[in-house]
Amino acid sequence: MAKQHYIAEVESTIAGIPCLIGVIDFNRVKGSYSYHAASDWDYYGYTESEWEVLDRKGYKAAWLERKLSSKDESRIESEIAEYFN
Repeated sequence: MAKQHYIAEVESTIAGIPCLIGVIDFNRVKGSYSYHAASDWDYYGYTESEWEVLDRKGYKAAWLERKLSSKDESRIESEIAEYFN
């Protein structure tokens, strides 16, 4: 199986196991902080990212992805945002 190409590979851990996060897409929208913003997302801004859990060699690791908690997902989203800062 060939490796997919990612815009970034961020080092992380899941359940104490070192891994890579393959970032497929990342988008950051700055907030307008305008009273005329259409929604709270437009007012405060937001980030979106699409990613996959990889082993340390860069291959998809479905077995490790099954160990993801919501806390892990939030932390990984923050790690990705920090990477693109």
